[in-house]
Amino acid sequence: MDRVAVFLHSGDYDRVQQGLSIAVSAASAGREADVFFFWWALDRLIRDDLDTPVFPGHEDLEEEFVERGFPTLRQLIEAARESGKVRLYACSGSLAILGKTAQAVQGKVDDLVGWATILDRTAGVTDRFQL
Repeated sequence: MDRVAVFLHSGDYDRVQQGLSIAVSAASAGREADVFFFWWALDRLIRDDLDTPVFPGHEDLEEEFVERGFPTLRQLIEAARESGKVRLYACSGSLAILGKTAQAVQGKVDDLVGWATILDRTAGVTDRFQL
């Protein structure tokens, strides 16, 4: 099994960026990656808050981040989709907790899944990252 699983819980920009970077890097190395959006990371995705870096306590880095050419969350998601090796999932439980319906993630993820599917998809995957 040569897959990577990334679990995104925090909606902090740096954590989501790191998780998506892991998935895109895995794809560029020829590996498949599954990215699961939970709670606040899912909320960020639903709100489409993907372009402006926010680093509380490190505001000086926010502008420099883009100026230095680091990819935004949107760019990483686009690269992930273009690779054909990364699949994006929304957790159905987290979606319900946020008070949203399946329509909120339509076109943003490949599938809406619950824990049974998540456990099935990640069975045997040793490279797991939780952010």
